[in-house]
Amino acid sequence: MIPSMASRAPKSGKADHRRSTPGKSIRPMRALRSLAVSLMIPFSLNAAMIFLFGSGKRYEEFPDKTLWVPPLWLIHSASLGSSLLMGLASWLVWARGGLHLVSDALPLYVAQVSLGIVWDPLVLVIGSCWVGFVFCIINFGTLVACKSSFQKVNQLAGDIANICAMWAAFLTFVTLQLSFL
Repeated sequence: MIPSMASRAPKSGKADHRRSTPGKSIRPMRALRSLAVSLMIPFSLNAAMIFLFGSGKRYEEFPDKTLWVPPLWLIHSASLGSSLLMGLASWLVWARGGLHLVSDALPLYVAQVSLGIVWDPLVLVIGSCWVGFVFCIINFGTLVACKSSFQKVNQLAGDIANICAMWAAFLTFVTLQLSFL
């Protein structure tokens, strides 16, 4: 036996609006949830690396820092901001289906997030500025490739990745300066 439609009606006598408009109220909530996840994953990974390894004892020991070597709090703040911006760019690409359509977008993004979080342990804890410099160059190249693949899907996402590439270029320059000190 098939139950009648009347037996499926809510017992309170009020109409259930979620059933009358399927997907209308759920889509914005899913979008906000996915945006929050795409922002918080790279941000929290970067913040964890900063809190675990970013004490700056070695950074403060570098003698005669020039004008081009900013304070450590500024480097950390900009790195966290760059993580948030790349999370936003990846979400913009994901929302258009581009992480699945463009075959190299997802691996490049994962590589960029991975390369972005190793600067603190390499330069500040281990003190290996030359290895950190090489990682910065690779991170910059990965960001340029991310920009190219993101821009195929969403112009704004490519522009956001370009801002992050500029930060990576500056961090590469700072790391090179630290390796000569």
